[in-house]
Amino acid sequence: MMSYYHGNESGQTPGKLPDTWWEGGAMFMTLIQYWFWTGDTSYNEVTTQGMLWQKGHDDYFPANYSNYLGNDDQVFWGLAAMTAAELNFPEKDDDSSWLSLAQGVFNTQVPRWDTSSCDGGLRWQIWPYQAGYTTKNAISNGGLFQLAARLGRYTKNQTYIDWAEKIWDWSATTPLLKTADWNIADTTTSEANCKDHGDLQWTYNYGTYLSGAAYMYNLVCSLVMPSGPFTTRKVATSLTKSRLMEVRSGKKLSMACSVPP
Repeated sequence: MMSYYHGNESGQTPGKLPDTWWEGGAMFMTLIQYWFWTGDTSYNEVTTQGMLWQKGHDDYFPANYSNYLGNDDQVFWGLAAMTAAELNFPEKDDDSSWLSLAQGVFNTQVPRWDTSSCDGGLRWQIWPYQAGYTTKNAISNGGLFQLAARLGRYTKNQTYIDWAEKIWDWSATTPLLKTADWNIADTTTSEANCKDHGDLQWTYNYGTYLSGAAYMYNLVCSLVMPSGPFTTRKVATSLTKSRLMEVRSGKKLSMACSVPP
């Protein structure tokens, strides 16, 4: 993977892969996980350099690329920063924290939540002149859902938890997340009031919703059973507002948080 990256070389742009921007976020997220699981610090310096160089105004929306970025492009970097925060990846004392960068992405994406069509949803593209602006797609909405779920789990801040619920519930009203058969459409459009569906299948669409659901499951169950590890078998259970309310009111979630045998 690193053979494709030259951003740390003289005359190159840190954090930037050739002919793409968003994949840098996915690459650094992988390197952070690599460091965590192996203890090998070989790529830590280049990871920190790239992650901080592309941070923009602490929101991963750098001016050099902001005229063509999509919401999905930006959220990959936010998820990389969230991974760094969760895994306690080393920070620079004189620079932005990983958590603040993940929060910056959330804070810039939430105001883009579009209620002018489909009663909500995040558009694929940010600017009206971009092809795909009228599309609302799985990876953009699933990415923000996952980011909100992880921020909620990490900080216990109710705003993030509420947004994770809101995005999940909205997605389930569209072909992007059909909870009856767990089929995830790649796209739907505002022209059709989000009733149509583009059915190209991408694993990251499933992965981002599945991951977000797992983090929400872990959040709820950590409140119910704060001590001891547990595993999840069916993390793609729709976590309704009533379940979160039960947790906050002290009621027991016997089924939602039972430990699989």
